[in-house]
Amino acid sequence: MAINLKAYQEVLSQLSLYQAKLVAVSKTKPVSDITALYAAGQRIFGENYVQELTEKQAVLPADIEWHFIGHLQSNKVKYIAPFVHTIHAVDSLKLLQEINKQAAKCQRVIHCLLQVHIAAEETKFGMDEQELQQLLQTYAANPAALSHVRISGMMGMATNTTNETQIHKEFHQLHQLFGSVKSTYFNHETYFKELSIGMSADYPIALQEGSTMVRIGSLLFGERNYSQK
Repeated sequence: MAINLKAYQEVLSQLSLYQAKLVAVSKTKPVSDITALYAAGQRIFGENYVQELTEKQAVLPADIEWHFIGHLQSNKVKYIAPFVHTIHAVDSLKLLQEINKQAAKCQRVIHCLLQVHIAAEETKFGMDEQELQQLLQTYAANPAALSHVRISGMMGMATNTTNETQIHKEFHQLHQLFGSVKSTYFNHETYFKELSIGMSADYPIALQEGSTMVRIGSLLFGERNYSQK
């Protein structure tokens, strides 16, 4: 079996201390691996590629909660809108509006997390604070125009570094921003509660800094095999 059940149980035990959820990142992994982790009890899976996600969703159990965690192009939203539960990396108003449009066509509401750029690397996606505020102000001015999306939290990726102090700082700043956004725009909305931070290498730090949802792949499935895509 390609999955690491021991690591899976260890991760779950750590998450339970913080009441955080696990998104099992199954990108590039075969259906058989997902089925094995599903059999162990996992129900939330995250994918990065639209075509791969739609192919897997078609053949896997209907009660899987699919999360799209990669950078999403507006012209591909329509392919996942019929079934995706949460889109983690909403990094522009344009993308949010397109998700709303496609969700409306499917008579659904799609959960969305606003991605903020917190890392030192310029290559990582996400809005800066000014772009985030502009998006939220537009949303707050006319929520009815975006009634088929539910902004349920925020997401970020820390710098890929062994400097734990820096990772703590980046996650801490995002947690503070999350609290500010919550109190300003969603103070009475119980659904605005998710902070998606932490991956295989840094999730223990993310949990200490307020993560409610970690995205873990290689710990559970082993290193990615891109030839299987």
